[in-house]
Amino acid sequence: MEKFKLFVEYQVAKTTYVTNLFETEHFRMHCKAFRDHIKLTMQTPVPVRIHKLQITIPYTFDRDDRLFLNGYQSWTDCRELFVDDKPSYLQPYFKPFIMASSFRSSGDYTFTKYGTRAGYFHGFSYAYVRRNEQYDLFASLCERTGYTVFRFNCPENTITVEKDLDGIAIDGEYDVLDIVNLQGTMDEVFDRWFTLLGIPKATAPVRNGYTTWYNYYPNINEKIVTDDLEALSKVDADIDIFQIDDGYQTNVGDWLSVDPKKFPCGMKVIADKIHQKGMQAGLWLAPFGAQYMSEVAKAHPDWIIRHPNGKPVRCGLNWGGFYALDIEHPEARAYIRNFFDVILNDWGYDLVKLDFLYAAAIIPNHGKTRGQLMCEAMDFLRECVGDKQILGCGVPLFPAFGKVEYCRIGADMGLRWNCPTFSHRENVSTINTLGNTIFRRALDGRAFRNDPDVFLLRENNMHCTFEQREIIATVNKLFGSVLFTSDNVGDYNTQQMQLLLKTFAKDDIQVQRAEFRPSARRIIDIDYTENGAQKHFSFDMDKGKIIL
Repeated sequence: MEKFKLFVEYQVAKTTYVTNLFETEHFRMHCKAFRDHIKLTMQTPVPVRIHKLQITIPYTFDRDDRLFLNGYQSWTDCRELFVDDKPSYLQPYFKPFIMASSFRSSGDYTFTKYGTRAGYFHGFSYAYVRRNEQYDLFASLCERTGYTVFRFNCPENTITVEKDLDGIAIDGEYDVLDIVNLQGTMDEVFDRWFTLLGIPKATAPVRNGYTTWYNYYPNINEKIVTDDLEALSKVDADIDIFQIDDGYQTNVGDWLSVDPKKFPCGMKVIADKIHQKGMQAGLWLAPFGAQYMSEVAKAHPDWIIRHPNGKPVRCGLNWGGFYALDIEHPEARAYIRNFFDVILNDWGYDLVKLDFLYAAAIIPNHGKTRGQLMCEAMDFLRECVGDKQILGCGVPLFPAFGKVEYCRIGADMGLRWNCPTFSHRENVSTINTLGNTIFRRALDGRAFRNDPDVFLLRENNMHCTFEQREIIATVNKLFGSVLFTSDNVGDYNTQQMQLLLKTFAKDDIQVQRAEFRPSARRIIDIDYTENGAQKHFSFDMDKGKIIL
């Protein structure tokens, strides 16, 4: 990698400059460049704002290469690609719709340029080229100074690395880029990367359990929870966690205001009932979210993240729309600390599923980049939760490395195999989340334990065939470490219960190969061992059919 070209577009005062030099009158770029490591540090005598900073590395892509570029956050679709694939997202037909709506808030659409031609792809924090069993990993060593964007330009035989430095004025010395290129087997390159990051192996155990969301969504109440808990407790399996999802609170953001009609006895009583059944109690919340109509948003408008023009930043369409709390505000931080203290210590919950976390870094703010804000937000959450457990969700993954015990690595599972996405990469999609589960597998046990989202075996309120439900359960078991359902298992027939027990069995799984067939690019072949026995599993991702 020592042979690369530099490009910098920057601003001093009101003047914009473009250069490929390592030294100008406004800055000096200190460079450490080796075959496997590039580090750039910028030193400035005057404040400099970077509009664009990138390096371009020559790279020869082969026709049979498989490419992976990590998506922006948990829900963003990402899978192995062929060099001549064409990005299906943000095509001209859909782009105006995405950019004009709050759908754009959960992704990178407002600050990252999307390629639309075959062979042009981008991703965040890490990417690889795979040739059979050999991986060529390109990875960031620091996102705290700003997100690192990798671009594979296959027709041009180049790799471009960009740094998102929007929001800061460099005045003095600043590390603007720090990346490595590691080669070897998957285990060799990812083990080496996490050693360089200083992140020890994840020690959290594989978890079996239940979440209320994918059956009842927000329409939960005390009876539903109690009935499903009772049914699950009678299953002869190792079941660890029972999690209450969205719907217990009066508004998103007002976490200690429990809906008295749904949960008249309060949330502590629910946690106690879960503990009495020998399970850990989990609770969902979006700690940085504040629904438009929430009391916290109405009472404390100064706590809301705002654009430079003073308008509050809209973070998504969920719950009729929501804002984000600004953790740079001391009173907002104190508010967040307090509800975590009550939920974890007074109510007694053991695990919190923390969702929509991207909202903390929705825009550059307070003279900090998005990457710095997100890393500091994850530091803050880890501090708030202490020795209790976190399941992260809707979060850019690198800032969550080593900060959470468990993390979602795909989009929400749909109740149908094919869900319309409108080319929105973070939308509900069964197919996309299966791809993420398979191809983000290298993070499991290194960054955290992977949560592939739920498997659902029930008949009611479900629109997948049983064969498709079996595919989802199998993929989750082979590649995931959080195996949750949302079914009332008391309604299961014999076939459903047998598959539940098979999925919940904590077998020794070792995946040896998982890839798309070159001759049929939507069929995935998986070779693995289960308790030492060699096995194979194939399925058609588009049709939801097992290939025998």
